[in-house]
Amino acid sequence: MTPTIATLIGGLALLLVGVGLLGTVLGVRAALAAFSNLETGLIMAGYYVGYVAGTLFVPRVIRNVGHIRTFAALASLAAASVLSFGLLVHPAAWLPLRILNGLCVVGLYMVVESWLSEQSAGSARGRIFSIYMMSTLFALGLGQFLLLVGEPDGMVPFTLAAMLIALGVIPIAVTRVTEPRIEAVVPVKLGQLLRTSPLGTIGALGAGMVNGAFWGMTPVFGQRLALGEFQIALLMSATILGGALLQWPIGHLSDRYDRRNVLILVSFATALVAAGVALLVMQSLPGLALAAALYGGLMFSLYGISVAHTNDHLDPGQVLEATRGLLLVYGFGALFGPLLGGIAMEFAGPVGLPVLSAGMAALLALYGLYRRTQREAPALADQTEFVPLVRTTPVVLEMHPGADPEPELDLAPTPRERSADEVSSSDPP
Repeated sequence: MTPTIATLIGGLALLLVGVGLLGTVLGVRAALAAFSNLETGLIMAGYYVGYVAGTLFVPRVIRNVGHIRTFAALASLAAASVLSFGLLVHPAAWLPLRILNGLCVVGLYMVVESWLSEQSAGSARGRIFSIYMMSTLFALGLGQFLLLVGEPDGMVPFTLAAMLIALGVIPIAVTRVTEPRIEAVVPVKLGQLLRTSPLGTIGALGAGMVNGAFWGMTPVFGQRLALGEFQIALLMSATILGGALLQWPIGHLSDRYDRRNVLILVSFATALVAAGVALLVMQSLPGLALAAALYGGLMFSLYGISVAHTNDHLDPGQVLEATRGLLLVYGFGALFGPLLGGIAMEFAGPVGLPVLSAGMAALLALYGLYRRTQREAPALADQTEFVPLVRTTPVVLEMHPGADPEPELDLAPTPRERSADEVSSSDPP
């Protein structure tokens, strides 16, 4: 890994420490300000509205004014929006601010990831991709403990988050890297993607819903349980770090066995652990942080396994477009996760969040069982290698180990799909 790549990853990691802190502070502060669970869920979903809009809007801005100007403008807007949360504590103000914040953050991701993609080449591309994915999770996890600095009902946490975002710009802005070219977004054929791999597509949607509910509503969940700032930070960081540590072993397991079975087992295990969390809450039992770490390892693996399963049914030239499509599906799922979490907590109290997560994971497992009856698994020798994935932007997928440098952007049926065990277009997804 070159010093330039290390600088780019380090700068974005510093910025993401502030982003991780902000997400948790918003949930805690919303509860302290007596926002309803539904209002908070809507606000948290606003981030993903900005995320989807940003993936469509920011590339055009970059092509018009360049990477550096775009990065500077988005960083300034992001820092200003963070400070505005602390100055304007009202649901009507927070929703547009959260949408703007999501758009800015996804744009910052895009600029850095396009530089990383330009700097990565050959066999090192996959290794850099994995390092980047894991550093993202560790940075977001580290940001949780900054919740202990200052009172959450004051300006200190918001100011600290804004400072970290601003400081993260410095190593990136002073890096001498030629501005890469960012290509126009190619429309993704979601219908064809669903027909190619129904389980992989629905798995990405389910993973987005479960992950979105976690990121958006867990701080509110902790506040509603009257947990202290340290306990909320521990709960969030344990889940995130569990995801960073357990993705690899679970992914390697999926490389050795029928990936559908692994996805089904991991989904059922996610549902069981979430149900266990609900039981701990109802019975006021200890062990919440330990359960959260196990839950994070299982939950964060769902998306990567779903992507790998989809790639098992594609030719190499189709991987990049398909993975971009799954990322978009994940984003839509993540948009609905906080909304459903807010509704569940509004009717059932804090326990509604783990119960909802358990239900969504169980439904994914049941759908996986159904799909096993509709299609034979590919041979183990034909399975692609699992790659740990974190929600980021389509730009970073240029570094995905399975991506062809010049992909064929047509998701036409592959030889595997034309085989006797092919799922017909009339088969329900």
